[in-house]
Amino acid sequence: MLSVRNLVKRYGQVTVLDDISLDIPQGKITSLIGPNGAGKSTLLSVMSRLTPKDSGEVWINGVEIGEWKSIKLAQKLAVLRQSNFTNLRLTVRQLVSFGRFPYSQGNLSGADQEIIDAALAYLKLEELQDRYLHQLSGGQRQRAYIAMVVAQDTEYILLDEPLNNLDMRHAVDIMKTLHNLAADLHKTVVIVLHDINFASC
Repeated sequence: MLSVRNLVKRYGQVTVLDDISLDIPQGKITSLIGPNGAGKSTLLSVMSRLTPKDSGEVWINGVEIGEWKSIKLAQKLAVLRQSNFTNLRLTVRQLVSFGRFPYSQGNLSGADQEIIDAALAYLKLEELQDRYLHQLSGGQRQRAYIAMVVAQDTEYILLDEPLNNLDMRHAVDIMKTLHNLAADLHKTVVIVLHDINFASC
């Protein structure tokens, strides 16, 4: 269970999150929706410990997030932010392999390679695995980022606006993939969206 209790986050004199409490249902997709500037991305960032909170608590499986060791937290929770490795010269396979870092520390085992293969297959990226990210379309690149998260093999997946800058067809494909992550792999997915139509679907 991922729970937030009385969360407060301020930037200077501006209170972005004001006494937020919520419980994220296990094994389902939860959408955080609202206009730009509503605090959705900040909430996601605080929930994943990328941004420190001013007060309140975030609990993951009964343990407050501040008590988790970083390596153990990365094996439990994966987060994909809006700003990605767009400028790095990486192949799709190299990007996806980063998902194994919490387990391998960069020394990939045969088992890690099998998980990477499975993640590439799950996102239908086998034929693109040796292509560089800058050679991909926006939809293909976003699938590669999500494959990296799948390779991380965490119970919780937090995604910040993964449909940004995608056309309708690619956005629908990504949403189907996220639905399958919850339905097939029993992942708990939290997704920040500003499009209420996608959220309702």
